[in-house]
Amino acid sequence: MQKTIIALVGMPGSGKGTCTDYLEATNGWPVVHFGNMVYEEVQRRGLSNVEDEIFVREDMRAQEGPAVLAKHVARKVEQLFSENHNVVVLDGLYSWTEYKYLSEKFGDSLVVIAVAAPKKVRWQRVLNRKDSHRQYTMEQLVTRELAEIENLEKGGPIAYADYTLTNNEDQSTLLTHLNNVLKELNVIK
Repeated sequence: MQKTIIALVGMPGSGKGTCTDYLEATNGWPVVHFGNMVYEEVQRRGLSNVEDEIFVREDMRAQEGPAVLAKHVARKVEQLFSENHNVVVLDGLYSWTEYKYLSEKFGDSLVVIAVAAPKKVRWQRVLNRKDSHRQYTMEQLVTRELAEIENLEKGGPIAYADYTLTNNEDQSTLLTHLNNVLKELNVIK
């Protein structure tokens, strides 16, 4: 079976996490989270809030290059492939530079799926989150989104995705659309 990397992209609250959790729970596919590296670095530096996360993400890229997260993720993907996983899911591919790095490294094995929803719908979802490290005020959320768009080139992978799922209905509709893509990719029956 061909090795496949499914990279989920989208703005905060679009439904990437819902898709990622579903793919892991339903298919047992390993998930590599770009953001975990950032959260770990925030903690290592003794920081804790949303502004710190934005600063650390951008600082890591400034210090080690714009593809720093993709390079770490690529090593994890290669390890998982060597352990006989045929499908690996990526959550949090942010930048055009990261996309280009992974695309050059993995070629057609990389499939990008964008998850999109209207911004007011996304914002409400984010503001309603219960997990502590992802709680935002409206001002923090807008600041984060603008930083991701302006400083991290986030729009490129979303615009250039192989597939786009619209998530403005319920969760089961989103997952039905996701399963249709997976069938087209021949990674599920």
